Amino acid sequence: MTTAMVEEIRRRLAEALQPIELDVVDEGYKHVGHANEGKGHFHVRVVSAAFAGQLPIKRHRLVYAALGELMDHGIHALSIDAKAPE
Repeated sequence: MTTAMVEEIRRRLAEALQPIELDVVDEGYKHVGHANEGKGHFHVRVVSAAFAGQLPIKRHRLVYAALGELMDHGIHALSIDAKAPE
């Protein structure tokens, strides 16, 4: 399921933010034994012009909005590195 989830996260972020860089990593292995047994833990690094002039909280909100219901069903924890192109 995690490979499918990585691809779904990637698809949604690419569609919503049209990033110039996008990396989605399943980090569940780092959380084995924690709540949800290490499943649904991801890290995203996304560079998008959509983030230009935005504070980090607004950037994170844009990521959450792009992921929609995945934040409630499928993603237990999400680490976000959201940057504007330099």
